[in-house]
Amino acid sequence: MPAFVAIVVVLLIVLVLVLINGLKIVQEYERAVIFRLGRCVGAKGPGVFFIVPIFDKMRKVNLQAQAVPIASQQVITKDNVTVAVDAVAYFRVRDAAASVVKIQNWYNASQLVAQTSLRAIIGRHELDQLLGERDRINAELKTALDLQTEEWGVQVDLVEIRDVGLPEQMQRAMARQAEAERERRAKVIAAEGEMQASQKLAEAATVLAESPGAMHLRTLQTMAEIATEHNSTIVFPIPSEVMSLLRNTSG
Repeated sequence: MPAFVAIVVVLLIVLVLVLINGLKIVQEYERAVIFRLGRCVGAKGPGVFFIVPIFDKMRKVNLQAQAVPIASQQVITKDNVTVAVDAVAYFRVRDAAASVVKIQNWYNASQLVAQTSLRAIIGRHELDQLLGERDRINAELKTALDLQTEEWGVQVDLVEIRDVGLPEQMQRAMARQAEAERERRAKVIAAEGEMQASQKLAEAATVLAESPGAMHLRTLQTMAEIATEHNSTIVFPIPSEVMSLLRNTSG
């Protein structure tokens, strides 16, 4: 009898250990991919679940978005300018089972695919497009990466080009171009100001010509301003009619 009790106790202990070993817990942001005798039977979680010890193997997969840096790439643009471009891509596992079964390491594979796609897409654009249409190029990169990583159960949330490095000669050329553009705008603005001023002066001359009294008032106002600023200066205005009369007389 004591031997029978001992056997039962041992069996109970083994059963408890098996139950404890088969009890698994995964977090809200995780999934557990289950392999039963080498065959994938799906993903479980989050929370508490049970697997069959010895027969089942479990591999946890993180579903959180992960930032994958894309190393700086030396790329020749469509207009034959060499630039150094680096970016960052945000990946998220959508299908935990596919990310384990169909790819050995989806993180490294996604990084390599992103580098290749970056070089290919940048090479199809000119430098001005790369600098001025970055949002469109980011969307194009995201679409290209999605097509390649979809089979692995990984989706691309966002792709952003962080920096575009230009050769020093190109930077100097762009600086000269920007300076010339600023000078051109300044000259155009000054010319437009001169044109507007001449138009207003022509309108004022027309008004003064139609009203002789207004011309005399303007003359007196000018004399008052000169007397205020230069009180030692004496101005004797001579009407233009007098000058015309003198010329006719001398003739």
